[in-house]
Amino acid sequence: MRPIDLTFAPQTDPAALYRLRDGLYASDLLTVALVHLDLFSWLAAQGAHGATEAAMAAQFQIVPRLADVMITLFRAQGLLQRAANGALHLTPLAAEHLATDSPWCLHPYYAPLRQRPGVLDLLEVMRTGKPVLWSSQGTTAQDNWHTAMEDEGFAERFTAVMDCRGTLLGPAAARAVDVTGICRLLDIAGGSGIYACAFAAHHPDLTTTVLEKPPVDAMAARLIAQRGFADRVGVVAADMMTEPLPAGYGAHLWSNVLHDWDVPEVLRLIAASFQALPPGGLFIMHDAFLNDAKDGPLPVAEYSVTLAHATQGRCYGTGEMSDWLTAAGFSEAAYQDTAAARGVLTARKPMNQPGPQPIQTPGKPAAAV
Repeated sequence: MRPIDLTFAPQTDPAALYRLRDGLYASDLLTVALVHLDLFSWLAAQGAHGATEAAMAAQFQIVPRLADVMITLFRAQGLLQRAANGALHLTPLAAEHLATDSPWCLHPYYAPLRQRPGVLDLLEVMRTGKPVLWSSQGTTAQDNWHTAMEDEGFAERFTAVMDCRGTLLGPAAARAVDVTGICRLLDIAGGSGIYACAFAAHHPDLTTTVLEKPPVDAMAARLIAQRGFADRVGVVAADMMTEPLPAGYGAHLWSNVLHDWDVPEVLRLIAASFQALPPGGLFIMHDAFLNDAKDGPLPVAEYSVTLAHATQGRCYGTGEMSDWLTAAGFSEAAYQDTAAARGVLTARKPMNQPGPQPIQTPGKPAAAV
């Protein structure tokens, strides 16, 4: 790895290249809905009443998370629209070109793609809710993304993938967040440490710590040292799913983490962050966010399909995430765009909320948060 100056940004914008990779499975999902489910014909037959999301999921035996992902994509693509009462209807585009009673229906055009591996993978995921990771690479299905990262070979490959992406996204996130008055930041499930290093590079008064479980913790320590940040970026080995988050940090960074999990786990992790942060502590979520209405942006709706294929999660809307943060006790939720269809959503733990007692983290003073 050739270390780069994380305070610099590239001269060109690779957002379109990110989208090609992030949205790879979106066309496969349309193929599933059109060729395997004939969803658009069924919805056309519902007439003026339309159908609810729950009815659609029940009709096609789709788990609710995947129904959410599918409906979000088709709304963003201009194929479905939601009425004031919440019912879903076809748009004129979908009615003319995707319902089989139309002379312009594209069903025969998509039919040869029926057996594509990505199409069959997505159909299985939609019915079972179980991610298949990248099965075309020979990875077996996993019930739990977290468990897959315990395999050293998979963890090595995936950490390298996320590290590559982080060289653009990490500095963009660090530039967008005001950490004035915060001395220590905990990067939870921080992978290679690229985001922790980016925040350290952009905020000279900030020290950061990556929380990772083995074997990724050792990989992170090695990569952090290679980048020249070993004096300001530490690593602590812990499992965020089974252990309390350590106290003593004024900010928590969740970068591309919560999107790996379904709603119950997301709510539990938000609550764990609230519990561990001190009064006034800053919650930072860096991710690809849907808008409040969850009908776009289209690149994020496409990326949500990829996440649903590979993980137990999906992309979340700024509105639903802000609501969950508020319900957990946070306040002052605010969102801003960063780079490549990503953004940061921040919130504060109110000053009148009790905080945990600081604990000693290896290599870091316990008093400074």
